[in-house]
Amino acid sequence: MIRACGIDFGTSNSSISVCDAGQPHLLPIQDGATSVPTALFFSFDDDTTTFGNEALKRYFAHETGRYMRAIKSLLGTELFAETTQIKRRRYGFDEIIATYLGFLRTAAGKNLGQPPTNVVLGRPAFFVDDDAKADADAQRQLEAAARAAGFQEVAFQFEPIAAALDYEQSVNGEQIAFVADIGGGTSDFSVVRVSPERAGLQDRRQDILGFAGVHIGGTDFDRALALARVMPAFGLGSRLRRDGLLAPSWYFHDLATWHRINFLYDPKLLTEIRGVLRDSAEPEKIRRVLAVLEKRKGHELLAGVESAKIALSQADRTTLDLAAYADDICLEIDRPELETAIAGSLERIRARISDVLRMAAIRPDTVSAVFLTGSATRMPAVQRTIVQLIPDARLVAGDVFGSVAKGLALEAATRFADG
Repeated sequence: MIRACGIDFGTSNSSISVCDAGQPHLLPIQDGATSVPTALFFSFDDDTTTFGNEALKRYFAHETGRYMRAIKSLLGTELFAETTQIKRRRYGFDEIIATYLGFLRTAAGKNLGQPPTNVVLGRPAFFVDDDAKADADAQRQLEAAARAAGFQEVAFQFEPIAAALDYEQSVNGEQIAFVADIGGGTSDFSVVRVSPERAGLQDRRQDILGFAGVHIGGTDFDRALALARVMPAFGLGSRLRRDGLLAPSWYFHDLATWHRINFLYDPKLLTEIRGVLRDSAEPEKIRRVLAVLEKRKGHELLAGVESAKIALSQADRTTLDLAAYADDICLEIDRPELETAIAGSLERIRARISDVLRMAAIRPDTVSAVFLTGSATRMPAVQRTIVQLIPDARLVAGDVFGSVAKGLALEAATRFADG
């Protein structure tokens, strides 16, 4: 009986995989889907909690409740120690993450006959940039949540290493692979020596030539696009009646940040923003942001921005309809505008790729293949950034939502071989 699994607990989406007869495969989680949003919806109508796609459906059906997304981003931050009010009860974020992991474990159990007892969880190269203590805290917090969800044995593997293990299943000779895993919250990179012969070894430390990451991902691209093109229509940079003063900007930065949106629904803050409205020289803009917050539509607004970002991976131009929030406003957004908005993030990604190549002590022309996983690797600007630094390697598109989970299942089969 399979007792161990790999879980890719992602900022935007999560997946589960197990190994059967040495082959990893993804498990259906919800209505046949093997990847589901990392989202929860706490219903105020029937006091139930739903997850994944069902959480999205209930939120976008405008049911009364509390919607949460990007909860992984709270690990290792000061916000993790806070609690959040949901109806008449305050929840700790440790409990919320454990509840979501419990949902994944239960889904796995439905496929396996009983819930798995052991798990290898993916982790980014850094949960928190440039803070070793916060990074270690984040892993401890995630491990505690997994144990609270019912897992008895918990191990970790770096997400870019897990993706390399999945890529290794497809090679027929030894090569140097560069793995780019750019997901919702982080960009992680590894240089790994892979081959069919090495795939069966338990100790692969000598094959990991270098890895590192940076806390930049798809949700940061959402934030940058929202701040550049959407939030000005809702009051970012708008003038107050007092000469030289502008409306506070932090409201809009939080509204553009997935895991901070719920904090804006505090009644005291809404009272504060009504005061800004009275003092605004551009009140029509402040009314828009106030309406979004009063109706708790912050996630819905940012989901529209995310959809525009995704559309611009395929098209040169898209339309973002803001009629539900902003008096029939439609914004035309083109790909160059998106790429200008995320230029700073791309530069940080470029610098980290260069760091990993130096760490591995290899020339770019010795890399045989660049293996792409994580949803943000579908963006043309992201792919160009990688190709500029590693121009001679083949680009290999992996399963953007499943490669890490499958690699974690391979790791789980090795780690818990006797379990």
